[in-house]
Amino acid sequence: MRDGFLGLDVGSVSTNLVVIDEQDEVLASLYIRTKGQPIRVIQEGMEQLKDQVPGDVVIRAAGTTGSARHLAGVMIGADVIKNEITAHAVATSRFVPGVQTILEIGGQDSKIIILRDGIVTDFAMNTVCAAGTGSFLDQQAARLNIAIEQFGELALKSENPVRIAGRCAVFAESDMIHKQQLGHSVEDIIAGLCEALVRNYLNNVGKGKEILPPIAFQGGVAANAGMKRAFEKALQQEVIVPKYFSVMGALGAAILAREAVQRTGGATKFKGFEVTDFKFQARSFICKGCPNMCEVVQFYQNGEVIARWGGRCGKWEAKVG
Repeated sequence: MRDGFLGLDVGSVSTNLVVIDEQDEVLASLYIRTKGQPIRVIQEGMEQLKDQVPGDVVIRAAGTTGSARHLAGVMIGADVIKNEITAHAVATSRFVPGVQTILEIGGQDSKIIILRDGIVTDFAMNTVCAAGTGSFLDQQAARLNIAIEQFGELALKSENPVRIAGRCAVFAESDMIHKQQLGHSVEDIIAGLCEALVRNYLNNVGKGKEILPPIAFQGGVAANAGMKRAFEKALQQEVIVPKYFSVMGALGAAILAREAVQRTGGATKFKGFEVTDFKFQARSFICKGCPNMCEVVQFYQNGEVIARWGGRCGKWEAKVG
């Protein structure tokens, strides 16, 4: 039998699941849409992932990350629960040795992570606009009647990218329509959009950051070769797209789980793929114990409360055995 290590990255748009081996190579991976229903999607994802994992692999550790990392961690019995910054930094350092800058653009958010000597020293996330994220590119591809998989390929054919106002999703879209009406080619408009989104990213998310090589570019948008070229043109540096660029968060969670269990030598808390058969439910109530009036979430597994969160003082959380 071989050892496997599970990682889940549950975000607002997508849920990524991976199983890695002891050399951190991916044995199975899955990308599914969260659709605002993380509990159902985690169970569906685990059901699908189970069929991908080789029969001789035993899960020895599990980790979670992403905005629903605590929920996912309670559901599957995670050994570690880490934020996205840590998970991405760990995974990228593993596959891009010496990385000093991570550019990450996902479905609905983007972030930049600065590392020095393998330690995260600074980071930032987008806070004002979705322009430049994967969902915006999806919308524009659909509006131009182009498969998103062809977006980058077409951008690379451009010889004279047009200048698109990319500081806001609404402005970018109206500017693209204007450029179409002036007769510019689709290739030049798409390449111009990539350059506009990169300017927007660097002027907002990357503002004030010291971007030093090696530079890694990951997240779903890294599949777009036009965006990679636009980053390289703007930064005048090589930009590296890691091997597992689309699942780096989940990969980082799996690596951290592996390291944690190997360090302690203890048994994993992972509940097994049987969690797909469990009945999970969340209910909330307002605690009236003090003026804070905290909204406390009670999380049930097969009718039994297994976790609580949301309180500021921690008294409800402490009552879970």
